[in-house]
Amino acid sequence: MAAEAVIRFAAMIAAMTIAAVPASAQTSANPDRTKIDCRNGANAAGADCAKDGSDTKSGSDAAQSDAVFLPALIVDLFPNPAATPVPTPRPAPATPPADNQAGPPPGGPIISPTDLIAVQPPRAVVGDFVPDEVLVTVDGDAGAVQQIAASFGLEVRSQRQSRLLGTTLVRFGIPEGRPVGVVLAQLAADGRTQRREPNHVYSLQQAAGIVNYAFERIALDAKQANGENVRIAVIDTGIDDTNPALSGVIAGQFDAMPDVPIEKRDHGTSIDGLIAGVGALEGMAPGAKIYHARAFEGGKSTMDVILSALDWAAEQDVRIINMSFVGPKNDLLGVACRNARALGIVLVAAAGNNGPKAPFGYPAAFDGVIAVTATDARDGLMPQANRGAYVFVSAPGVEMVAPSGAGSDVVTGTSFAAAIVSGAIANLIHAAPDRSADDIEKALAATAKDLGPKGRDNDFGYGLLDIKAAEAAKD
Repeated sequence: MAAEAVIRFAAMIAAMTIAAVPASAQTSANPDRTKIDCRNGANAAGADCAKDGSDTKSGSDAAQSDAVFLPALIVDLFPNPAATPVPTPRPAPATPPADNQAGPPPGGPIISPTDLIAVQPPRAVVGDFVPDEVLVTVDGDAGAVQQIAASFGLEVRSQRQSRLLGTTLVRFGIPEGRPVGVVLAQLAADGRTQRREPNHVYSLQQAAGIVNYAFERIALDAKQANGENVRIAVIDTGIDDTNPALSGVIAGQFDAMPDVPIEKRDHGTSIDGLIAGVGALEGMAPGAKIYHARAFEGGKSTMDVILSALDWAAEQDVRIINMSFVGPKNDLLGVACRNARALGIVLVAAAGNNGPKAPFGYPAAFDGVIAVTATDARDGLMPQANRGAYVFVSAPGVEMVAPSGAGSDVVTGTSFAAAIVSGAIANLIHAAPDRSADDIEKALAATAKDLGPKGRDNDFGYGLLDIKAAEAAKD
């Protein structure tokens, strides 16, 4: 009986040994990487070589040894996926409320600005800008604006419906010192924010400063010059509307920065006078009606203020807008200019006085804007003028007498060359009121007097304005 038991035990041992051979052979032919790493003292695959002090398996774990080790091979062949990120704090999506249901509560969730995660890299902001503000166009009502402010730790400093942008423009304040580029990137997380831009700073283009020789140089007979009833908007400083040169010239005024006291009136007075002045300091288009928007003080303004002035100008049904200022590229300004041009408005801007190596000046460099550089009495280029492919046409702008806040002054700069072009274009519109902005632009390019290298160039553009030839040019 004992012998029989011994025989059965021996047979059982033999059967178990035979059953284990195939698994051992498979492991040897295709060794498990986890075990290799553990034998070599390495753990490159990230495997756990010893759990609870032992690498043994029992029960169903041993029966499933191939399945258990397969994930280790997968991890070894392919890099570990990134850890699941912490959800990005962002406002709830702007979904319209269902019928008979109230919308989201005003204010929305309040999130600490330090917890916000940008969905885009922080933007590199070019040019001068207000360091604690951003401009945002918002798809939504006042409640949505408040939700965005609360969600991103911002202040609503102003909001209005912009005609030229076609949406709500909000000026958000950044109260705790986050960089503007970071806030712009964070705001991209909210789909209700359509465009996000810095509140860029722009500068009037007057160089340091006898007779107005412009009439002769641009082939406009001073005795026949006429811009009667042509409506022209000017965005500039405040003006001295008591100056005799502006008597009866100003048809309307708008102050885009009413909380800032007016201290300087020279630049704006000179621009208006060169365009449509009367009397001893007659402008290029006597009889034209100037709609003047004050948007600069101390030679500076911001994008928000300029956009407000542009909206007002568009509402005055003007044919020309003169912009004798320069700043960095800003998408909001580009949209406003494009939409103003779509309304049939001729846009004229100073090319800039920042020198030959300066970056492009805006709004002059936007498509559809006539960028004007300045020349002297001998058709020489003003040395301080910007250069570039965006320069469209040249006009007198060096050492010209113009009205100012102190009576009159000698002025120099692409600002004043732009005013000469705006007044000249008013003559074209007076002669042919149905002439389109596109037709006027083509005529100026086709008839300009070539200066510098043959053909269009980056210094003079198409050349010196020839208003007599432009008036005769027809499609």
